[in-house]
Amino acid sequence: MAKNKIDYVGLTEIELRNLLTDSREKVFQLKFQNATAPIKNPHEIAAAKRTVARCMTHLRQLDLKKAAGVKK
Repeated sequence: MAKNKIDYVGLTEIELRNLLTDSREKVFQLKFQNATAPIKNPHEIAAAKRTVARCMTHLRQLDLKKAAGVKK
């Protein structure tokens, strides 16, 4: 299981954007390391991609909540 579980719902938009940037950078670095020499745990790439997807999903949910609040 995951070593450190992140509560994405409790994070602010800025924190989510920072986590998204960090996760995207981590995916890039892991892919680069894997291309030059095999990494010990290739599942880290998939885990980092999932983190990116989760951040993007929660950011989208925040945007939709803001848009729904503006329309009313």
